[in-house]
Amino acid sequence: MKNLISVVGPTGIGKTKLAIDLAKHFNTEIVSCDSRQFFKEMKIGTAAPSEEELAEAPHHFIGNLSVEEYYSIGQYEEDVLKKLTELFQKHNTVILVGGSMMYEKAVIEGLNDLPEANVENQEKLQKLMEEEGVEKLQEILKELDSEYFEVVDIHNHRRLLRAIDVIWQTDKKYSEQIAVSQDSRDFNVIRIGIEAPREELYDRINRRVDIMMEKGLLDEVKGLEKFKGLTALNTVGYTELFKYLDEEWDLDFAVSEIKKNSRRYAKRQLTWYRKADDIHYLQLGYSQQDYEDLILWITEQFQK
Repeated sequence: MKNLISVVGPTGIGKTKLAIDLAKHFNTEIVSCDSRQFFKEMKIGTAAPSEEELAEAPHHFIGNLSVEEYYSIGQYEEDVLKKLTELFQKHNTVILVGGSMMYEKAVIEGLNDLPEANVENQEKLQKLMEEEGVEKLQEILKELDSEYFEVVDIHNHRRLLRAIDVIWQTDKKYSEQIAVSQDSRDFNVIRIGIEAPREELYDRINRRVDIMMEKGLLDEVKGLEKFKGLTALNTVGYTELFKYLDEEWDLDFAVSEIKKNSRRYAKRQLTWYRKADDIHYLQLGYSQQDYEDLILWITEQFQK
């Protein structure tokens, strides 16, 4: 059976480097499950792999779309499974990497058989949001399903609308419905995580935001201002700087909000991964020996 190594962990922890090292070791290719790195216009703010990193191992689903294109998670699942079938004809092992939790789940387990959107519910929720803001949707979801509220991107109104709509239709918690594994896969999955003390992770995130600003994030955002209403741009690092460009916030405050929202996103990722019992962890700052031990462990898993 073929093997998919999924490299997971919170934003800013160093997943890209580990994925490239593993791809080089196993002489294979990398599939991204970072839903923000699909968009070619969003390089700096999503910490997409650099040209040098992309040259070190073949990558798929990086910068393959324009922000003007709508790309659903269902379409992603279909496209990745097709790509994996193709890659497994050449390789015994493929690397999956990214911190978009639901996108990783779509690949390794499959999406759940949830009901189609209910137009009446969607319109009612949309009206509530227009009248009382996204905070109203956050409040409703927190009351209906506090567990999903802990891990969802609470600034992504589409995710909030979808979850509330499904709960209203099924009378069951959304978190319980998405927890059920669906399709069985015809490949083994080995999940590798990187972890760090929370303060150290938060320091890394703060530094990374400063580096993004130095690399020209503000100019990247200025170039995307006309698209700011699109779903792809409703993401940390962009929404805050749009507020600066709209003169709602000053630049220092906008940058501090990017840091705060990035840390919150990392916290949601940690909450999600902590519930999994199948992730084999490396500590941030791992040594060459730790890495070699990991390779040995992976090889043993292949033989089981």
